[in-house]
Amino acid sequence: MRTLEGILAEHPFFRGWEPRYFQLAVGCASNVRFNAGELLCQEGKEANTFYLIREGKVALEVYFPGRGSVTMETLGGGEMLGWSWLIPPYRWGFDARAVEMTRAIALDGKCLRGKCEEDHEMGYDLVKRVASSLGQRLDATRFRLLDMYRTT
Repeated sequence: MRTLEGILAEHPFFRGWEPRYFQLAVGCASNVRFNAGELLCQEGKEANTFYLIREGKVALEVYFPGRGSVTMETLGGGEMLGWSWLIPPYRWGFDARAVEMTRAIALDGKCLRGKCEEDHEMGYDLVKRVASSLGQRLDATRFRLLDMYRTT
């Protein structure tokens, strides 16, 4: 049987992470499952969860007046979801909906922030990893928006 610590260590987001950090983070982690159509998070609601997608697909949706909900990106296994748990005021900036049955590790944001306060090296490493993912997502979103406005 695989442990949460082992599953965290296998996830690409944490590749190369210090083994001692897993021991701290595992206390904040739980296995979760979402059925197709189920919301993982909702824009404007409190954000206190950080997801590591293990399998399945999750659509990141943004509401545009006159257009309705638009999928900005679809995430799959091996990707992370959520940074709003890390930056005040801890509110989701989008909806995330399972496109198909999705399994993930949910990390409690309050718990993880506490662990980062206790171990600043772990916190700094975690922030760098989140920032790197955000940079990639912002680039992808910029190109999607260019395409979207080019066709209107």
